[in-house]
Amino acid sequence: MSLQARALVSSRWLAQALQTQAQTQALKAPEKLCVLDSSWFMPKVCRDARSEFEKKHIPGASFFDIDQCCDKTSPLDHMLPSEQLFADYVGQLGIHRDTHVVVYDVSEFGAFSSPRVWWMFRVFGHQAVSVLDGGLRCWELHGIPVTDKYTRPAPTEYKASLNRSWIKSYQDILDNLETKKFQVVDTRPLGRFRGLEPEPRGNTDPGHIPGSISIPFHSFLSPSGHFLRQEQLQEQFSRAGVDLSRPVCVVCGSAVTACHVVLAGHECGHTGMSVYDGGWSEKFTRVDE
Repeated sequence: MSLQARALVSSRWLAQALQTQAQTQALKAPEKLCVLDSSWFMPKVCRDARSEFEKKHIPGASFFDIDQCCDKTSPLDHMLPSEQLFADYVGQLGIHRDTHVVVYDVSEFGAFSSPRVWWMFRVFGHQAVSVLDGGLRCWELHGIPVTDKYTRPAPTEYKASLNRSWIKSYQDILDNLETKKFQVVDTRPLGRFRGLEPEPRGNTDPGHIPGSISIPFHSFLSPSGHFLRQEQLQEQFSRAGVDLSRPVCVVCGSAVTACHVVLAGHECGHTGMSVYDGGWSEKFTRVDE
């Protein structure tokens, strides 16, 4: 398996790849594909992603919990973990550096949190990672089986290497208000961006970083739940006024749906977009500093 992988794979491709892997396992060949259910919900939705995984998931999948694989010393939600913590967490999932990781979630959008985990693997140096285009929603629409059975993978040794240039801090955002070295794209719903609708976190008011550009994350998804074609993605960026020849930093509430823009940019050839990991949650709480 090449260390490079397409950012998006189809349900049919994944079903065939899993079938092929099952055949090679019968020959005692090592696993080269790992499927991760990376579902995550806003707290107010009152859904338990892990419990839903235990009831129904793609055969052979494991669960990736962004609220566990994170910096638990931070007061902010699911901030990136250290290299060692990420390596330990991923190693417990049986993943090697040359494993092709495919992530999905169960969102009705077709993708919600899975691009975040796709970006996490990439920011820690793992290139062979893809998002299941359309998620579990499209997998089931194609009539491909799901299961409630789970086999814990054998742990592995994994080494992570963080690409710090893909992460922006609060200070970077503040400095950029003056320097304007990079464009800032905000993926929250337009009402929250404009300050007209409440934030899902009770300690945060709506609004946006001055000069940022609003592109709600679902703008990059078709009604079927698939990511738009490359030319349509480029049109979304162009219509919003984003110049893909210049640096881009993406923000949302807590750096989950921000990664939709990173994936869309990747599909358009802009492979170095950065993410403000603290998101609007941090920016708002520190505004009086």
